[in-house]
Amino acid sequence: MDLETFRRRCTDFLTAHATGITVTSAEDPRGETILNESKAFQAKVAEAGLAGLTYPVEFGGQGLSHDYERIWKEEASRFPVMNANLGISQGMCLPMLNEYGTDEQRALYQAKLISADEVWCQMFSEPGAGSDVASLGTSAVLDGDEWIVNGQKVWTTLAHVCDRGILIARTNPDAPKHRGISMFIVDMNAPGVEVRPIHQIDGGMRFNEVFFTDVRIAADHQVGPLNEGWRLATAMLMYERVAIGTSQLGAVLHDRADRLIHEARKRGLIDDPVLRQELMKMYSAEVCHSVGGLRSRAALQSGKTPGPAGSLGKLIGSTIAEHYRDLLAQVCGMSAVAGPGSPALSNQVLSTFASGIAGGTNEIQRNIIGERVLGLPREPSVDKDVPFRELKAGTQATG
Repeated sequence: MDLETFRRRCTDFLTAHATGITVTSAEDPRGETILNESKAFQAKVAEAGLAGLTYPVEFGGQGLSHDYERIWKEEASRFPVMNANLGISQGMCLPMLNEYGTDEQRALYQAKLISADEVWCQMFSEPGAGSDVASLGTSAVLDGDEWIVNGQKVWTTLAHVCDRGILIARTNPDAPKHRGISMFIVDMNAPGVEVRPIHQIDGGMRFNEVFFTDVRIAADHQVGPLNEGWRLATAMLMYERVAIGTSQLGAVLHDRADRLIHEARKRGLIDDPVLRQELMKMYSAEVCHSVGGLRSRAALQSGKTPGPAGSLGKLIGSTIAEHYRDLLAQVCGMSAVAGPGSPALSNQVLSTFASGIAGGTNEIQRNIIGERVLGLPREPSVDKDVPFRELKAGTQATG
């Protein structure tokens, strides 16, 4: 099929099916309704042969070039977002499985991920291992042809409604902290897996704590080589930062600036020269961010694994969110947190704080950019070659 015919096919499909999610995040605190509607839409995308465009046919994809993926994203950008709550499953877990999974793993799961018949989560962070994820203490001990996992994860998005997750756990406590970690696929409904919601200040409960008590994982569900989980985790975080930093769409966007301009006009503030300058800064930043995001996605679609440059987009996105929060308060005043229409506005204000944390804090992004993009010296690391079990930090006992 030629590209123009394919574009018309995408447009026709989206016109018929991309009609918008029927609830807001405020109306759906656990994200269950939004996820179910997203899954239903993605199932139609797969049925129409428009899902997994660049993935191999033998593993549920369409085997097409990245030009087709680009066209799909361009057309989808003109319609309401329909893949909400699938970003981690399809933007992180799916490419990781495709790149690092065995053929048996890909044959078993990849088509289900593409169609959203299954939704997966990511389980990295722990109570004592946030920005320093490598200090994680969740353990995996080999018992015959199974791994026995014990420990805890935190801030796991949508764990309560996911079928499986990608987990990193410590498999060699005698190695330095970065060298004794392995990656696994875990069944979220397996005996010993307990999910507890985290109640957020905005009323949402999309994040969770996940506890593992003698959870058994088949040895063939290990992803990648033994004790090389940190390398794989780093790659997955790069996919995450590209997903966060470039959004799930493929167009030049300036939604936040448009929203602020609309509010300023409605409130009679649009002629304020200082405010107009700040609004244009927001517009320009969003446009530049989108262009940079398109470049990152083009590199990704050419077959390149995301690199440290993905941290640039992620960091810029979080600074734009901070600027948006300040301007929203300036334009809307108290109505941003109280009064008519305040729930929607206050949710926008509160959600901006997460952008400086999710996918790695701004400080971590600046370290990555400085060290891996600009070539600046690394910060001193006193525990680089120390066996994990000898460390008195992170999730280890300090007594």
